[in-house]
Amino acid sequence: MDKTNLFYERLLKAVEQSGKSVNCIERELGYSRNELHNYKNGTAPSGSRLIELAQYFHLSPDYLIGKDDATDYICPESFFQKLNKEQKIKMLKIAQKWATRQIIKPDFEIKQMKKKN
Repeated sequence: MDKTNLFYERLLKAVEQSGKSVNCIERELGYSRNELHNYKNGTAPSGSRLIELAQYFHLSPDYLIGKDDATDYICPESFFQKLNKEQKIKMLKIAQKWATRQIIKPDFEIKQMKKKN
């Protein structure tokens, strides 16, 4: 794939996967009409625009500009918001178990050891 158009190709792929139109995304981000199409000629986005687009699509900036091929960047808050109520409850139970094993229990054991000394 031509490096000059890699950003635009990946941007279009992210747009397609979002299920929204380019114009819809431009409106949601407050961009002028056809602003995203301006990247078709190989123009690189500004740093702030790159970060904004990466956050919107939940991708890493490095992926969008072609420095990384991994698309597995996931914003925890965004991931959680996409869960339904049942999935959120299950996630909460998992987090509680983890916190008990990793944080609460060791803190309790340290306090008990200090009391003995």
